[in-house]
Amino acid sequence: MHITDNDWWPAPAKLNLMLRIVGRRPDGYHLLQTVFRFVDYGDRIAFRVRPDGVIRRVQGNETVAESADLMVRAARLLQQESGTSGGVEIALVKKIPMGGGLGGGSSDAATVLVALNRLWEVGYPAGKLAQLGLRLGADVPVFIHGQSAWAEGVGEELTPLRMPAAWYLVLVPPCHVSTADVFSDPQLTRNAPQTTIRDFLAGSQVNDCLPVVLKRYPEVATAVGWLNRFAPARLTGTGGAVFAEFAGETEARRVLRQVPGLYTAFLARGLDSSPLLERVAGWNGNPETSPGG
Repeated sequence: MHITDNDWWPAPAKLNLMLRIVGRRPDGYHLLQTVFRFVDYGDRIAFRVRPDGVIRRVQGNETVAESADLMVRAARLLQQESGTSGGVEIALVKKIPMGGGLGGGSSDAATVLVALNRLWEVGYPAGKLAQLGLRLGADVPVFIHGQSAWAEGVGEELTPLRMPAAWYLVLVPPCHVSTADVFSDPQLTRNAPQTTIRDFLAGSQVNDCLPVVLKRYPEVATAVGWLNRFAPARLTGTGGAVFAEFAGETEARRVLRQVPGLYTAFLARGLDSSPLLERVAGWNGNPETSPGG
């Protein structure tokens, strides 16, 4: 697969700036209140359309079977739903650590749906793509809509948010946190009082998963303790990545230089709009276009 610069599409990481678990649906899914914020750090995915209907991953995370890869599953879902005869070869450059709560798999799936909606000329609106994405994972819709957002339900009921400029130092401990294990832990809070956007903007930034993750994963607890020396450390999603917010890049970089070598660490700028929106706008020259069309 020969790849040119124009073949690449971004799949950004996200941070959960807070996370409350406020109930449970009859089907067992937890009801959440959370804030998603995009950052200027993420994966890149390239596509080469094929006319024969074959979908192949030619480069990617080889620790995940191709049939289980969310990118491949997203492509096959769109192909099946739209009835297109198109196929595709997909190449991934992976930067987002797995198991960190940074949304890598969901972001990759969203970028596949958005890009192939264009490349296969399917023409679905963003809302239709988000419905398909929800079948792949609760976080996929926010990546498709491409706006940092207040989220409710299982994470799919979205209200776009604009937030102050910020830099985030992200630490990824050397462990893989199991979301299923965290959500099945009997000590997890499942009936937190509902909060509001106003409460969040006033400084309420609780993550209900944090106590369980700290108990189950001492590596995360150590990372939180280290980062707390410089700024309040928070958990993104169910972790294990932890992060701290800084108003300026200089201070954030000063702390980054001190990060112990056992952690994967990166610095990222908070974004209210996903780089995927910019890629779509560049596709047709219309900055007002949503990812779906």
